[in-house]
Amino acid sequence: MSDHTDRHVHPAAEVHSGVARRDKQDLLGRLSKVEGQVRGIRRMVEEDRYCPEVLTQIAAVRAALDRVGLILLENHTRGCIVDTVQEGKADEAMTELMGILRKFLP
Repeated sequence: MSDHTDRHVHPAAEVHSGVARRDKQDLLGRLSKVEGQVRGIRRMVEEDRYCPEVLTQIAAVRAALDRVGLILLENHTRGCIVDTVQEGKADEAMTELMGILRKFLP
């Protein structure tokens, strides 16, 4: 079966899935804030606000999303990647981690 979405699912995704519970509420809160910021940017554009003000808000959204990404990356590395290495699949774990980093980093 072919996946046309360019989404790679790690073979161990069913075993190593999810966000640590302690981080989940924090991430959901951060993402809600980002949603609000994006709606605010939309309003700013509708209201023809001064471009530098809009760009400043866009930068804030990017920074907030980067922070969410870093939290998820740390969670994945400390959990799933470590577990996969301990299962004797270090090459697989490093290949996956490098693929994630290539997508995440500019």
